[in-house]
Amino acid sequence: MAKTNPLEFIQQVRSETSKVTWPTRRETVITTVMVFLMVAFATVFFFLADLGLKAGVAFVLGIGS
Repeated sequence: MAKTNPLEFIQQVRSETSKVTWPTRRETVITTVMVFLMVAFATVFFFLADLGLKAGVAFVLGIGS
């Protein structure tokens, strides 16, 4: 494997970085909001699933709560 000197490495990194298609601010904001919404929905879903399982186990074991 050939060694690359630091200056050449930095030039290669800059060259590759210029090829990247960066998201717009709007795309970034929309994606961030969607992530937060999905986290909120998952939180509610698992909370309700936990309550349901807790009630089911309590019923099967005859534990009143």
